[in-house]
This record gives sequence, structure tokens and C-alpha cells, in this order.
Amino acid sequence: MIPTADALALLFDLVAPLETETVPLREAAGRVLSQAVHARRDQPPFAASAMDGYAVCDADAHAGATLRVIGEAAAGHRFDGEVTQGTAARIFTGAPMPTGATRVIIQEDVTRDGDMITLGETLDTNAYVRPAGADFRSGDPINAPRVLSASDIALLAAMNIANVPVTRKPVVAIIATGDELVQPGETPAPDQIVASNSYGLAALLAQHGATPRMLPIARDNTLSLELAFDLAADADLIISIGGASVGDHDLVGHVAAAKGMERAFYKIAMRPGKPLMAGKMGKAVMIGLPGNPVSAMVCGHIFVLPVLRKMQGLAAVAAPRITAKLTNTLGPNGPREHYMRARLDDSGLHVFERQDSALLTVLANANCLAVRAPNDGTRLPGDRLEVIKLA
Repeated sequence: MIPTADALALLFDLVAPLETETVPLREAAGRVLSQAVHARRDQPPFAASAMDGYAVCDADAHAGATLRVIGEAAAGHRFDGEVTQGTAARIFTGAPMPTGATRVIIQEDVTRDGDMITLGETLDTNAYVRPAGADFRSGDPINAPRVLSASDIALLAAMNIANVPVTRKPVVAIIATGDELVQPGETPAPDQIVASNSYGLAALLAQHGATPRMLPIARDNTLSLELAFDLAADADLIISIGGASVGDHDLVGHVAAAKGMERAFYKIAMRPGKPLMAGKMGKAVMIGLPGNPVSAMVCGHIFVLPVLRKMQGLAAVAAPRITAKLTNTLGPNGPREHYMRARLDDSGLHVFERQDSALLTVLANANCLAVRAPNDGTRLPGDRLEVIKLA
């Protein structure tokens, strides 16, 4: 068995960022920007009013000044005349500042009578002008790599960037294995269960930028597993679920080796998730996950998601950890690192009592994993534990 950090390092050695593709801006949210892009204009492209009011010269911006209104400027409709001393232009938020005008008197500080205005006795001292290029200048970059948020999409649009270079989405083939499995909606025989791991993992992968491809359930025989691996051959990442242990019916490792997989490691000093293996299979990376539902999902968070991040051009780093105060007592840990289902809220970190790797209800109620080091001693309320938040 190897530590989780060593296993993750070996996995990172197996993968490299995928190639770049260009997508329309409307399809770029959540994708990873693969190359820096640069603004194609200033924002704002002109000095603009920040408020509704009257554009005036600085010399006229004093209490009691009387000015003649000579025009109007609105967003998308500039005033082509020139504001000189003794004159003003009605202006609305977002409109270009007229030539000669240097500040805006807000409409609350103005009394109007026909074409004449009188400025109030207590004027706001703010100029209410957004200078040209105050937000960004033509040529300013958005640096890569970064996962594009909704705010990034708005910024790209303002920069007049309609097509965005992003890393291609990793295609992940998911192979659930086992004679005991049926698909959701089918009627299981008395000795069968409904496949859940593949659906949970597919949802997790899609949420983090991959294109999951769920293959038919592979049965516990060589021919079925060989067919499954053949169907997955064009994927970037192949994930098998179950069949990676050492029982008589656990054939995944043998079939994968026969298909050319060069194994990088097998078995991790962790719980849940000990019988995990990985290697290179042709152009694809293969990760063989344990069959227990919680084990598979925990390994998805600890190993698969960091691998996906690197494949998308992001930093090759483990899942981020924080620390939190424990609210309940925990007995001593065993010789393997333990990722315990827990819930973190304003009261602190509550680690659930039941940690069996088959209990999906406990996982569904968890929003984090509390990490126990090997041979960690008894922990008491108020002690701080490392925590990995679940996506």
C-alpha cells in the first residue's frame, strides 16, 4: 500500500493538459481558459456619466449658478454640441460626456424652469464621471488558466471577445462491473442490487468539466470486460468501478493488463478506498475504483477530480483542505488515513458515527470529509481536524 499523496503524484505523472479548442462565448461558462485573451477595446470607450443629471463645466459647478440647457445626451445617443461656460446638457447614466463638460450635477441638486437650470445651495462634490478606460484598456489581458465564472463571461463580453480558447473537455468512460448490478428502473433479482456508483461519478465528473460516457455494465467474465475496455479505448480517462480486488471474480486488473495497461500502483493506505489501482492504457489513463459506493465516491473526490483539473490545464494539486473544530468525540484511528463523512456548519464539524463504506445515506447527508492521519489518537470536542469540502 502507498500513501494517498504518493498515489496522487503518480496519477499526475500519467496525465497532461488536453488540447485547446475554441468555443462561442455562450458555451464558455465553467470551461477552463487555456490561453490569455486580450481586450479589444477600452471600457468605457468614452468618458461617461455615472448618474442622471446635467453635464457642466467645472467653472459653473457652484451653488446658485444659472445655466442654459442646450441639449441632451442619453445612453447610445451622444450630444454632438459643446458645453461651454454658462451652458449645460441634460445627461443620463451611461451617456457619453459632451465636449467641454467635465462633471455632472445630479438632478436632485438642480431646479429646472424651461431651458434654464439653477444649481442648489449644497452641491454634491462628486464629479460622477467614469473616465474612458476606467475598467480596462484595449490589450488588457485575462490570464489563463482559469475556470470561467459568470463574472468572467460578462468581462469577456465587454471586451468584445466572442470566441474563447478553452481546454477540451476530458472524455471519461465509466465502466461499472459485476454480475450483481442492474440499471436504475430495472427489477433486481433477489441477489442483485441497483448500480449507483456510475451515476454518482458521472454527475460528479460532469459538474467538474468532464464529458462522462457511461458504458453498459460489464459482467464478471473476461469477454464482457474486454468488450467494455474496447468500447472505452478512445476516452481520455477510463474509470472502472469494482472488480479491482483479489477475489476469484475480480478480473479487472487481469483484463486491463492483457489489454496493455502499464500499472502505476495498486492499493492505497486509506479508508475507504484501499483497493484502488491506476495505470496507462494506450493513450488513456485508467483508474480502477473500489466497488463499494462510498469508497468509489470518496476516491472520485480525492483522486479523480484532481486528475481532471490537470487534464484541463489547471494546477496539479490535491483537493484543498481547511481545518474545523470538532463537535463530537472520536476514538483512535487505525493504520490507514481515514476520510470520514461529516457535516460542517456554524456549530462546527460533526463526524457521523456510521462510516460503513456501503452507506450512501450517510454520504448524501455529508458536506465534507474529515481527514484522520494514520494512528491518530482520540479526538475531543474543540480539537481541529483537516476537512475537504464535498462539491
